[in-house]
Amino acid sequence: MRVVVVGATGNVGTALLRRLAAARLAGSGDGGGVLQVVGVARRLPDARVAPYDVAVWHALDVGDPGVVPRLAAVLQGADAVVHLAWALQPTHDIPAQRRTDVDGQAHVLEAAVRAGVRHVVVASSVGAYRGVDTAGKRTPVDESWPATGIPTATYSTHKAVNEAALDAFESAHPTITVTRLRPGLVFQRSAAAELHGLFLGHLVPMRIVRWVRWAVLPLPYPFVFQGVHADDLADAYWRVLDQRAAGAFNIAAAPVLNPPRIARALGMRGAVRIPLRFLRGIVTLTWRLRLQPTDAGWIDIAAGVPVMRTDRARSELGWEPRHTAEEALRELVGGFADGANVPASGPLRG
Repeated sequence: MRVVVVGATGNVGTALLRRLAAARLAGSGDGGGVLQVVGVARRLPDARVAPYDVAVWHALDVGDPGVVPRLAAVLQGADAVVHLAWALQPTHDIPAQRRTDVDGQAHVLEAAVRAGVRHVVVASSVGAYRGVDTAGKRTPVDESWPATGIPTATYSTHKAVNEAALDAFESAHPTITVTRLRPGLVFQRSAAAELHGLFLGHLVPMRIVRWVRWAVLPLPYPFVFQGVHADDLADAYWRVLDQRAAGAFNIAAAPVLNPPRIARALGMRGAVRIPLRFLRGIVTLTWRLRLQPTDAGWIDIAAGVPVMRTDRARSELGWEPRHTAEEALRELVGGFADGANVPASGPLRG
């Protein structure tokens, strides 16, 4: 089996490379034959360092308007392509984000058709789903819930646009197996530097979690969402590839993360309820002043995404997470406290 991973150096991509390396060592894939891995990234990693040494690398920017012929050449002979590339920043430049997020997926799909790839696996998200109110969070949704996004969040609207594009792609190319994974928030220790830079910026020290141990966490009541460890998500990707499973799969671990559990994972004394509108205003003001890089759309995602059922992944893929959501979040927090990063990877270097 030959697998091409686009966006292979980030949080999820690095975990997937670890999983593919384990599968190759075990002789898995293609009836026990050799598993070949190709990595595509805008910035190449140090391929001498695990897990990046499992792949043959190509430097490509999937948002580049002229990338399709070059990407199609890389995809020649591939049994599957996993598309993970995404831009969470700069939130002050939405066209730049759309170039990677939306145009990038379109380019990967076109290149896959040109190269004759028969299995396309795409990273979607819980953020693609239509939002719910606080009461709606009490009823978990399956993969049939509308993937129309939360209109005030750029990340969510781009995921929704891509979901619609995948629907059209499936109709136009019925012989290509299309799979989309919709995970909750993805945590692992080695992503600490990357996530810090994406969401907090350089004005907020990574080790701030060491200073807030005796504080309480102020969060709105609707902040209820799900998480998953990157390695558990990577295992779901491998199972999809190995079984050539089609369709959408929700991926999340228990328990659902709420303010008290988030505070516990951060090592804080507890949580105190604050108005959602107040937090949204503070985030908007500091974002407009460029004091931190996170816009209020992420507040709307945390407050508005539904809670997902994961029955389909468990029953059809045989998937079970090895980490709880709290364990995964605590691992990330430990990475913040220790300044964890991955020097071999551009994104995870921080």
